[in-house]
Amino acid sequence: MAQRPYIVGNWKMHGTRSMLAEARAIDRAAERLIKVEVALAPPATLIHAIRKEAGLIGVGAQDCHAAEGGAHTGDISAAMLKDAGADFVIVGHSERRADHCESDAIVQPKARSALAAGLAVIVCVGETEQQRNAGEAERVVAGQLAGSLPQGDLVADKIAEKIIVAYEPVWAIGTGRVPTVEDIGAMHRAIRAKLVEIYGEAGAAIRILYGGSVKPENAAELLAADEVGGALVGGASLTAESFVGIIAAAADRDG
Repeated sequence: MAQRPYIVGNWKMHGTRSMLAEARAIDRAAERLIKVEVALAPPATLIHAIRKEAGLIGVGAQDCHAAEGGAHTGDISAAMLKDAGADFVIVGHSERRADHCESDAIVQPKARSALAAGLAVIVCVGETEQQRNAGEAERVVAGQLAGSLPQGDLVADKIAEKIIVAYEPVWAIGTGRVPTVEDIGAMHRAIRAKLVEIYGEAGAAIRILYGGSVKPENAAELLAADEVGGALVGGASLTAESFVGIIAAAADRDG
C-alpha cells in the first residue's frame, strides 16, 4: 500500500495557548482529508496541550538533547518529549545548524536518542545559496545525510516508520523563493539514491519531504515533483486556513 503524503507544520518559536483553536481546526480537517497524514511540531510548551486537544494528527517537537538527562539547563530530552505526548522530533533544521552551530556530529546523536525513546525523527538537510551557486548542492546534502542519519541496531527494523528526511534549501526558508520543480525533483532523486546507499533496499521507502516557502498557492506543483512524499511547512502552518489549503493540495495529488 502506498504511503500517504505527510504534511508537517513547524510552528518554530510561535504559539501560545490561544493557538490551540488553530490546532483543533487542523485536526478536524485531518478527519475529513484522510488521504493525507498530518502533523504539527509546536513549541515544547504546547506539545501536551495539543496532544490532548487534537487526537487525529501527529504531534512532535522541534529539537531534543542527545542525552537522556542531566545537567543541561534549558534543554529537553527525547524521553521528556515522549512523556509529553510527542510522536516525533525534528533534528538538524537549518535554523538550529546556523543559530546554534549544530554540526552533523551533533545532529546524529540527537536522532539516535529520539529513536531510543520511541520517537520517529525528521532529519533536515539543505544547502545554502552560495553552495548551490557553486554547483555543490548535491554534494553538500549527501554529506549531511551521511553524517546526520542514525544507523545501526536502532534502525534495523521498520526504517520507513522511524526516519523521514526533509530537504529544505536554506535560501528558500521563509524567503518566498522556491527552487524550480525540476531542481526539487533532481535533489530528491539524489537524496533517494543516498538513502538506498546508506540503508539498502529499505532506503527506497523513506519519505522525503520538501520544505521552503510552501504555500497553498504552490503546494500542488511542489508536491508533484519527483520523489516528494510531503512537505515540512513553516509560516503557512500557523493558521488552519493556510495549512489546510496545503493539506487539501496533497489530498488532491493523491487522487
